[in-house]
Amino acid sequence: MRHTNLALALLTAAVLAACGGNGSKPGDQTLKTKYSAQVSFGDSLSDVGSYAVGGVLALGGGKWTINGDNTAKEPTLTGKNWTELVGAQLGVSGVCAAQTGLQGDATKGFSVAVTDHPNCFNYAQGGARVTNPVGAGNKLTGSPVGALTVPVVQQVANHLAKSGGKFSGTEVVTVMAGGNDILVLMGQLSAAATAAGTKAGQTTFATSLTMQLAAGATNPQTAAQAIGLAIQTESANPSHTDTSVVTAAVTAAAQQPGNQAVASPTVYGPMVTKAQADAAAAGAKAGADYFAANAPGIVTAMGTAGAELAALVKTQIIGKGANYVVVNNLPDVASTPSATGQSADVRALIGKAVDAFNAQLKAGVADDAKVLYVDLWAISHDQVTNPGPYGLTNTKDKACGNNALGGSSLVCNGSNLAAGDVSHYMFADDVHPTPYENSLIARYVLEQMVVKGWL
Repeated sequence: MRHTNLALALLTAAVLAACGGNGSKPGDQTLKTKYSAQVSFGDSLSDVGSYAVGGVLALGGGKWTINGDNTAKEPTLTGKNWTELVGAQLGVSGVCAAQTGLQGDATKGFSVAVTDHPNCFNYAQGGARVTNPVGAGNKLTGSPVGALTVPVVQQVANHLAKSGGKFSGTEVVTVMAGGNDILVLMGQLSAAATAAGTKAGQTTFATSLTMQLAAGATNPQTAAQAIGLAIQTESANPSHTDTSVVTAAVTAAAQQPGNQAVASPTVYGPMVTKAQADAAAAGAKAGADYFAANAPGIVTAMGTAGAELAALVKTQIIGKGANYVVVNNLPDVASTPSATGQSADVRALIGKAVDAFNAQLKAGVADDAKVLYVDLWAISHDQVTNPGPYGLTNTKDKACGNNALGGSSLVCNGSNLAAGDVSHYMFADDVHPTPYENSLIARYVLEQMVVKGWL
């Protein structure tokens, strides 16, 4: 759908009208539905400060956006994400991180004791997946940050343990996850495809160079065996280099009867160049073949994750007493800076995988009267293609500049932004929204709550 400025004005009016609930006096801001608390589950898009401790806090970070109150510089730079903005509109308590801590590099301040906060009900954590405990930035991935990445299934279990095994039915619950599942799965596929390409390239290089170097020998077959053994032996040396492998191969080749001329750089040089070209072609093909063969598995896995999240909502949230559950689907991940720099095949796969996740999630929860299914994919896709009506000035570039974590929005703040006015950018970093985009998300969620009759 497309929001014009007029539509946004009408939305604001609608929200204010909804807050006049009882139809008493004009201007009465009493909520039509009074919620006792806001309970949030998810990942970095909803995280309000799980890692705002230690070295991350010292770097001026803690949330996955442009951190800090920079409203004196620009009113949109609030440092808040959508869950905080919705919570403020609803006037509820508990919009703070339920758990904080880091399990990373102590020398950088990224090792901080895990602490549970009894009066805070935002369980969302950056890097968290739906069910897998090893999410993006987890210490088991080798990340120096050591993000906790408690999966959503455990987040819900933690809340139930805190609340006596059930929801009161008077809180509003928000659920938004799946982004790290696609990012981790795509990262694993990319790494595996690269490894397959590298292996094929190395094999092809050795074979091509061996056959070329052996061709001039009195007995090419015997020469090839000697050259192949030399390459294999040198390649097994942990400190080997491409140059040392070539040197070993040429030395072995020149020792073969009738093949002394191959020791000259003018002779073996073109052979190395051809072997490198052969290796590059073989590596590219092997990597592409691996990607194509395993891409369907990513789509299947994301569909499974969507179904798992839907089942979690049904059985452990609604099934445990929740009456007002806002479930956001995945936004248009294929249009984020992280994806737009990839090949067409990669972007297409991301799109299919996100569609599979959203389809399964919607099928599992959308028909439940206690669920408000919010189609963030549709609104984010429209924002990317039609930014003007939303007040967005840039939907392609990142608002955050370089920082101690390579440009991550986790430690992005007013001191390390990209040059120029980024106040109305859509993206803070490769995937995370700016405070302004968070305000658009919050506004859209509130609008849908009005339509649902929950405000």
